[in-house]
Amino acid sequence: MGGHGALTLALRNPEQYRSLSAFAPICAPSRCPWGEKAFGGYLGGDRAAWLEHDAAELLAKEPFDGPILIDQGLADPFLAKQLYPDALEEAAKKVKQTLTLRRHEGYDHGYFFISTFIEDHMRHHATQLRP
Repeated sequence: MGGHGALTLALRNPEQYRSLSAFAPICAPSRCPWGEKAFGGYLGGDRAAWLEHDAAELLAKEPFDGPILIDQGLADPFLAKQLYPDALEEAAKKVKQTLTLRRHEGYDHGYFFISTFIEDHMRHHATQLRP
């Protein structure tokens, strides 16, 4: 859950983060099997408590102070039932958050996906972190 962790940490602690990006994050864990299992195990059955750790729900409440970059492979076997990038995109529109959600044909969730686009993420962060 590295991408989801990046999103939720920055959205919950905006004073500590000036730049945000992720690769194939779980965007709405309160709505997917992985998230339901994890949140149920860690946070219990109170689904309202889960929303405080759900990237799409957090973003829908308040935008991040800066653009967000997300890359998603369209051949990712987890895309349809686990990741829900459309939920994050919908939340971003709701709060007028600048979000670049790039969808890539032929890429899955693996090494070649990350290695192909990591330089773009480094540039994104360098731009955001310049004084």
